[in-house]
Amino acid sequence: MTVTNYFPRKEDLVFDRAETVVRHLADVIAARAPGESMLAAIRRDYAEAIARADVTLGLSTPGFAQLILRSPVLTSRVLEMLDERERALGDAVATETGTDNPQQRLVAALLASVHRVLSAEASQRSLAGQARDEICAVLAGAATRAFDLLEPSLGSYGIRPQEGR
Repeated sequence: MTVTNYFPRKEDLVFDRAETVVRHLADVIAARAPGESMLAAIRRDYAEAIARADVTLGLSTPGFAQLILRSPVLTSRVLEMLDERERALGDAVATETGTDNPQQRLVAALLASVHRVLSAEASQRSLAGQARDEICAVLAGAATRAFDLLEPSLGSYGIRPQEGR
């Protein structure tokens, strides 16, 4: 058996959690609690991921961040994974709402944007040699502000109905 039996692309040897990253936000909204909006679910999940210093948020070692930055192929794969994640989230929003038009895709883009921007921030701070706990503190504050900015427009969007309603 060859490596490609396990990893469809050579780049995925580096990004062994690619499929998890791509599916994660869609899975979060699919599993949200009754009464919880899509934004609230993604906000809660991000806070939980920061609390456990989840590497899929862009929290890496400086060496790993340098490896990605120095390789156009790996940098391209990161961007592709982020696009795939947004598309998967958009598909989940469209499926749940029963409508697939620009509004659902914009909602997905806005929800995914916090992860995209803060992942890049985490990588830059890792490259600069900042300690992981310091990066987590910065990301936690930035995420709170970012999700607060989205709250007026998306806070009541996609609230999961209560059981039996």
